[in-house]
Amino acid sequence: MKFFWLIPFFLLQDAAAFLMKNAKFKLCLRASVVGESLLLEDCDPESVFQDWSWQGDSLLNRGTQSCLSLVGSNGVQMGLCDRTSYMSWDCSNSLLSPLGGSQSYLVANKKGVTLSNVRNLKAQWQDAADRSVCEVKAAEAEPDRYFTAALVSTHTYDPIAGNITLALGMDGAELEELLWFFRREDPSTWNYSVLALSFVAMILGLVLLALNIVRNRKRKIHAYGGAEQMVQQDELEAKQALMPVQEYSPAQLQKQEPVPQDHRSGDVMVQWKDGTVTSLYTARSEDAV
Repeated sequence: MKFFWLIPFFLLQDAAAFLMKNAKFKLCLRASVVGESLLLEDCDPESVFQDWSWQGDSLLNRGTQSCLSLVGSNGVQMGLCDRTSYMSWDCSNSLLSPLGGSQSYLVANKKGVTLSNVRNLKAQWQDAADRSVCEVKAAEAEPDRYFTAALVSTHTYDPIAGNITLALGMDGAELEELLWFFRREDPSTWNYSVLALSFVAMILGLVLLALNIVRNRKRKIHAYGGAEQMVQQDELEAKQALMPVQEYSPAQLQKQEPVPQDHRSGDVMVQWKDGTVTSLYTARSEDAV
């Protein structure tokens, strides 16, 4: 259950940005885009150059990704965060003073900020909710303390028994080895296994692709053969429909009465169903013509 607490701790690491508002002027400290100077402007929660966060004892500006640092005896400017002593600040009663230095405080004036020995409202810094920046630092340090304790602790709390018990009898060295196991493990075996599985999956995919191509080809050939057979059947039926309904054999033709040959040129002869043959036009004499 301990590892479920790691997720919110990681999420809280980057969610503590706040504005540094001076209690006297009600203006917020802003890092300059050009150069390393500091300005006092109207508070704008949307400006990343007015967003500050505690990184240990250092004050980080989110817009410039640089830290509040000392210059000389009483100067203040932005500089690269390298965890040096002149970038560390002690916070007490809303007052910011250089850690390990003289008793001077970060004070606001009309031109910006500087170091001074005064302890009035000009030296007090708050966030947008008028909460002391020292309270913000303490609130940020609290999750870090629990996070560190969760990593190094070898105990778990039993809500039923209500006491502290060892987790599986592990000591600190065993728990540390368990926490760093995956970072120290040799990943070669896992990489080779994934590579082999990828190769097998590729071969299986190619086999399935070949089978699918063969089946589609057979299906098309079968469909084409059936269509060709249907076309041939239709053509045969059409030819049969054009053939005469009744076919006469040579024997039947011999039984039929011969057509009289005494007709004249130009006569049209008609053979009726009963077998008689007559002229289509009535014969007329030459005199009548």
